[in-house]
Amino acid sequence: MAITYDLVREVTANLYDWSLRQIPESSKAELRRAVETETVPQARQTLAFMLESAETAERTGRFLCSDAGVPSYTVKIGSAARFEGDIRQAIVDGFDHLVQTIEPPILRFVTNPLTNERSYRGKDMPLVSYELIGEVDYLDITCAPKALGGGRWAAIEILVSPSIEDIERCIMEIVLRAGGQHCPPVVIGVGIGGTFDHAAKLSKDATLRPFGERNPEPLVAAMEERLTRAVNMTGFGPMGVGGSTTTFGVHIEYAAGHGFTPIAVSFNCWINRRTRARIYNSGRVERIE
Repeated sequence: MAITYDLVREVTANLYDWSLRQIPESSKAELRRAVETETVPQARQTLAFMLESAETAERTGRFLCSDAGVPSYTVKIGSAARFEGDIRQAIVDGFDHLVQTIEPPILRFVTNPLTNERSYRGKDMPLVSYELIGEVDYLDITCAPKALGGGRWAAIEILVSPSIEDIERCIMEIVLRAGGQHCPPVVIGVGIGGTFDHAAKLSKDATLRPFGERNPEPLVAAMEERLTRAVNMTGFGPMGVGGSTTTFGVHIEYAAGHGFTPIAVSFNCWINRRTRARIYNSGRVERIE
């Protein structure tokens, strides 16, 4: 058997729809924890309101945020996966069908960067990145819509043969420039090394790592812990109202490279929207998030 055009079309459209109406269970758990540990009353009240909003949206099927962003997918392809039909076109057609049928309707967030014209369609839309994985017979698809909070303040710098202190200082400078504008508490993804484009991909992938999961390398895990403490000491707090909950975690991935070292930093807003599913050759769909 093979993974069909129709199934990919259906699943990718559903992933985007689901991502607009609920947040991951791990996000809700972090919000509950933050309500208990936050010491600033206004910040604690803001966190409680976020949690209530998330639970209400999930219970009623409403959108959690009016900014639906644009659909962005990461597709991991098993080497034993088999396909029938144009899989890329299936993702495009799934999005087209969704915008015609989704209730409530979503706004025209797809924007031409040269003319600022807004529509539901555009070059390279939906945004899809691909990755080859091991000898498995499935597609692993993550949908993580990108809106203003999760996209506007991402940045990349390139240093030459930096020390760890130089790298951490660079990351904090980007965090301080962003301030509280990305709707914290956020997940901060950091990609270090490789090339310009590879560091950016590592940064995006790092934002999708489950909460509480540290990098397996002790040196990197220690950097994550230091930076998480440092970001929360900035005092920006939830939605920038002040407090000690600015990030749920700093996640770092790295790659070997040359003497120049790209450092990419990206943010997921507090909603931390993502949904994930696997489609097997057999036609079985496994929803993971």
